[in-house]
This record gives sequence, C-alpha cells and structure tokens, in this order.
Amino acid sequence: MSAHGVTHVAVVVPVRDEEALLGRCLLALGAARDALLARGGCTVDLVVVLDACRDASAEVVAGYVRARGGRDAGVRALHLEAGDVGTARRTGVDAALAAADLPRTWLACTDADSQVRPDWLVEHVRLADAGADVVVGTVHPDPADLSVAQWETWRTTHVTGRPNGHVHGANLGVRASAYARAGGFLPAREHEDVDLVARLRATGAHVVASDVVDVRTSGRPVGRTPGGYAGHLAATLLRV
Repeated sequence: MSAHGVTHVAVVVPVRDEEALLGRCLLALGAARDALLARGGCTVDLVVVLDACRDASAEVVAGYVRARGGRDAGVRALHLEAGDVGTARRTGVDAALAAADLPRTWLACTDADSQVRPDWLVEHVRLADAGADVVVGTVHPDPADLSVAQWETWRTTHVTGRPNGHVHGANLGVRASAYARAGGFLPAREHEDVDLVARLRATGAHVVASDVVDVRTSGRPVGRTPGGYAGHLAATLLRV
C-alpha cells in the first residue's frame, strides 16, 4: 500500500478499428478529465494507441483534438502495427510513464468501445488516495446493443454495491510504481488485463474491486479478439 497521494493520471486507450465508437469514448474521457482538473491537485494525460487500424480511427482522434483546442486536449496518439492488445497497452503506458513520478502517478485503462462516467477519474483517484494500488472496476454492456430480455438477464446477475471482482481492461486502474514492480502489460491477444492483475496480486499490491466507477462498454457479441468481454456476452446472453 502506497502512502503517496496521486498528482498525475495517465489514461491509456488501445484502439483497433473503432471509428464508430471511438468518438463517444473520447468525449466521455474528456468530461472525466475536465472533472478531475476542476477538482484540482492532478494533471491528466490521455494516450491513444492506434494499433493496426485500417479504418478512420486516426481521423476521429485528430478531430477530437482539434475540437478540444489542439495541445490543450492533453492527448497523444501513437501508431503501431502489432495487432496485439497487450503490446498496445504496454506501448501506451511506456510513453505515459517516460518522465513520471511513479508513486504519485495513476494509470487508468479503458477501451475504445467504452464510455466512462464524468466522475470516473475522480473516483479512481479517491480510491488510490485511500490506499488502493489497483482498482478493478465493473463494466456493463450498452443496453442499446441487447434485446430487452438480454438486458434483464444481465441485470439479474449484477447487484449494485456488490462488485464481482472480474478484471476488465475497460475499467482498470493501477498505481504506476505497482505496475512497474509487476512487470507491466505483456504481449497478448487477449486477457492481458487478467494476467497483469494476477501478477500485481503476487507482488502484494492492494487490489480494490469497486462498482462506484462502473463503465459502459459495447454489448456486441463479436469483438476484436476471440474472447474478451464480447466473448463472455456471446456465451452468456446469445441464446436469451
């Protein structure tokens, strides 16, 4: 458990052909960044990692940056051709931490098909300052992507105030010093988030599961990897 208060937040978002959903992801992150900056005491940077994109995702990022005032948007876009979400996340984190004070920096991870709440970063920092080294946040599928029956089935298995502790890259926070001790994200086509949290637990990091920082993510049954959250939804809701 770290005694250091968070003074900087680095948000890392891997992107793989998400032009349809990336714009609303960035708008939501912008609102969360504004809320944390308004609270005071923290700076915020957003690193978007465009990995093997063949669509207009890069143009979506560029448009967002222009709309937010260019450099004042606090956004960096990186390009790579790994086709690997673990490598994409690691590349983004490496760039974000190049000159960071690790004990006082919080890494907040989400996905390009997800929308965080305006208080997302404020709550992550609150939990970090209360002693968390890792925050394992909950996610919920976008009801617009599900049938009424599917949404009701999902709701019956998720009780507010009782986070299930499942690890989601769409809602994961890690103190940078703990991340470094655990060895960081490793190359992987999927489950890179689960692997990292397992190694964080092995180092003795204080892991907090919370649904206070719940994130809406795509409810599509076919994702960018064979498994992941889309695979979970397909397995549990497809026949409903």
